[in-house]
Amino acid sequence: MRNPRQPGHSAVSDAQPAPDAQIAVVVKCWPRLSETFIAQEMAGLEARGLNLKIYSLRYRTDPAIHPAHARVRAPIAYLPQYLKDDILRVMRAWWTVRRLPGFSLARRRFLQDLIRDRTFHRIRRWGQAMVLAAEMPATIERIYAHFLHTPASVARYAAIMRGLPWSGSGHAKDIWTSQEWELRRKLADADWLITCTKFAFARLKDLVADSSRVQLVYHGLDLAHLPVPPIRECRRDGSDPTDPVVILSVGRCVPKKGYDDLLDALARLPDQLHWRFEHIGGGILDEELKVQANRLGIADRCTWLGAQPSADVFAAYARCDIFALASKTAADGDQEGMPNVLQEAGYQGMAIVSTRSAGIAEFVEHGVNGLLVAPAAPDELCAAISRLVRDPALRAQFGAQATRVVQTRFSFENGIDRIATALRGPSRTTSADERTDEGVSGGPTLVHYVGPTS
Repeated sequence: MRNPRQPGHSAVSDAQPAPDAQIAVVVKCWPRLSETFIAQEMAGLEARGLNLKIYSLRYRTDPAIHPAHARVRAPIAYLPQYLKDDILRVMRAWWTVRRLPGFSLARRRFLQDLIRDRTFHRIRRWGQAMVLAAEMPATIERIYAHFLHTPASVARYAAIMRGLPWSGSGHAKDIWTSQEWELRRKLADADWLITCTKFAFARLKDLVADSSRVQLVYHGLDLAHLPVPPIRECRRDGSDPTDPVVILSVGRCVPKKGYDDLLDALARLPDQLHWRFEHIGGGILDEELKVQANRLGIADRCTWLGAQPSADVFAAYARCDIFALASKTAADGDQEGMPNVLQEAGYQGMAIVSTRSAGIAEFVEHGVNGLLVAPAAPDELCAAISRLVRDPALRAQFGAQATRVVQTRFSFENGIDRIATALRGPSRTTSADERTDEGVSGGPTLVHYVGPTS
């Protein structure tokens, strides 16, 4: 079930597996540098005694891993990324699962979905679900999917085949780019769901009827495994060309991160201010953004570091002065959840400037622990950055308050305790052979709101 062809695979998946895995965790890709919060959660669940087995829909592409990935001891299996490349495995799975009591209902669910979404992607999820259902050991008692789009589709079909409860975790793109009909169907079939912002919770609440299956659980940070906040000497004020203020951003180069707006804002900073910009992260817009920086005449002030492991990310937090993230809604509807990097930067005492996009204002309070501007507003962003560049005392004030907010209002331990309790708890849904097609039209689903600790 493992894929030995992937570079560096043994660094994570060849660790000693936990005995008698009880929960199958379905993820889009494992390990992935841009999804630190998932690695933290998996390590936290194992620390609470849960036995996990990870199933990844894609083979790993990042050459490095975070320490949180290394702490996860669960065995890893890679499902066929493309069905045509492992057709014999898919056919063997079909031969096995076609005799399961829940297969007919799962196939009916799939065909109902295929009528609405006539794509090869939908067929791929069905094939991956058959492999998952066929190859899961008998000790699996629940399936848990991270992200409500493709991982939840695979988890849902496989769970129905095997007569198991399944649960999910919704975050950002998976909520905002999924069709309403599909979200309703998944919410109707899922045992329960967690999501990470009030903003996303409100969206899901509109799709359900009652109040028990969806909970708000902020990610938080596993502070026990992070560097302590550095002692900052906030002296730079942009007046010294030999000691410029350093502006940092960490995030994938994708439209919703707003890096085009951030570069426009940086280019508009007054000539007398001296600054540098560092970016950590990869993504589809990487080269396009470098071209933009060159066109704006600021390429010599920009350093593009690419994707980095957490040790290098935290070293950047320590040496830089301002953290900037210009998030916005992308053309396809993609939006942020709660960007983990904002909490990381805040915990490290950085002054933050960001936008009022999605759930960001649930962490950054304007004028208290950072500055917020409208999304897609480079002029406003420029003014906010300029203010922080010139005022080291304000940066110190914001940074200290951001550290306190992470430590007091966004408890990682509390959130993981809630998830662990839910994963250990009895199923609220009926078994696959007892379900009807009521869920297809969005049958009864409950929602429960749990806010951050204070």
